[in-house]
Amino acid sequence: MATMIISPNSYDTLKYSVFLAGSIDKARPWHDEVFSKLADLDVQLISPKRDDWDSSWEQDAHSEPFRSQVLWERAGMEAADMILYCFTKDSKAPISMYELGRYGNAKDCIVCVEEGFYRQGNLDIYCEMDGIPMYHNLDDLLTDLRTTLEQRA
Repeated sequence: MATMIISPNSYDTLKYSVFLAGSIDKARPWHDEVFSKLADLDVQLISPKRDDWDSSWEQDAHSEPFRSQVLWERAGMEAADMILYCFTKDSKAPISMYELGRYGNAKDCIVCVEEGFYRQGNLDIYCEMDGIPMYHNLDDLLTDLRTTLEQRA
């Protein structure tokens, strides 16, 4: 059975894991959609979306709660076997675009960019050039990811 590990909880570095990167602010709860579609598989989903996020935390390197979150996310991406990026049309997600640039060729990645995302064209070209699987519909991505994960088992 799938497990969803949310920040700042610890995860099992020995279990196959998929880090859920991408839109969080103003985005629909796509993390829950991923979990629902993969719930019966033996996979650990690592989500940076926190139940206790406080938007008043100063986004400054010296702000301890903010710094801890950023470090947790980076460690999670580095520990994960795969990174799933989801860019929803109602969000900007500039940090996630940076993270895709950083990990896109270093990790096994899969990307969903919803039609209408403000930088859809940039991400389409980047993923095409680097051979990163790209989808414009999360359900299509999850169907293929499910097949990949079932074959891995």
